Amino acid sequence: MTTVKIGIIGGSGLYKMDALKDVREVSLDTPFGSPSDALILGTLEGTEVAFLARHGRNHHFLPTELPFRANIHALKQLGVEYIISASAVGSLKAEVKPLDLVIPDQFIDRTKERIATFFGEGIVAHVAFGDPICPQLAEILGDAVASLNLPEVTLHRGGTYLCMEGPAFSTKAESNLYRSWGATVIGMTNLTEAKLAREAEIAYATLALVTDYDCWHPDHDHVTVEMVIENLHHNAINAQKVIQETVRRLAANPPVSAAHSALKYAILTRLDSVPVATKEKLALFLKKYLE
Repeated sequence: MTTVKIGIIGGSGLYKMDALKDVREVSLDTPFGSPSDALILGTLEGTEVAFLARHGRNHHFLPTELPFRANIHALKQLGVEYIISASAVGSLKAEVKPLDLVIPDQFIDRTKERIATFFGEGIVAHVAFGDPICPQLAEILGDAVASLNLPEVTLHRGGTYLCMEGPAFSTKAESNLYRSWGATVIGMTNLTEAKLAREAEIAYATLALVTDYDCWHPDHDHVTVEMVIENLHHNAINAQKVIQETVRRLAANPPVSAAHSALKYAILTRLDSVPVATKEKLALFLKKYLE
């Protein structure tokens, strides 16, 4: 199987990468079920990458229904070491406007119905997650945005992504609560991905594409699907440019990330006491620690 070091997860509005060349599809099975869709392999800026439409290319998964574990496991099977995640978000700050780009460095978890770990069934691991985004990858992503001088787009480096359950948008009371916590943007998917990517020892960074002001803003107090979709189309164009430039920079100088050894001291269970079935299920993550 082809080894691919860079994975791209496209969110709402970004279901393909037009600049991909030598495109082919790969369908992978995982111990956690099937991924959201076939993985699209191809070259971007001369570098082999893997693209996955987070919600499926027809957008048929609710955020809570997403096969998060299968998605990350499938990318790990391909050899992915870096994930660039593009995600539509609402803004919780006046200065973060629709069509702006945010590269968060923190998360708040408001989900309650998701499995956000590969571990269990006889093995316990607690990964460090104080800094949930790989800072080196985030810096490359930010530098790529800055270099493009995108019209009508402001880049915000850093900020807190609040991950809610969905699929409904926030109430005004919730939106104002999250603002009081200092959150920058709100979305429904990226925190779960980030946790699983860390357990899979993959560096992860988010390109958050602002579509709206959630519902707190007095002049934009009603989020409509029409408004979101219109901005999604604009954001998808910008996202593809940013990802292409990020891949070029990342391939030229891939950083060593702390995420790449996240399990080294995280597994508390003696591996020789882990049930055989669990070892087999997690072999992709454990193999270097079993050797």
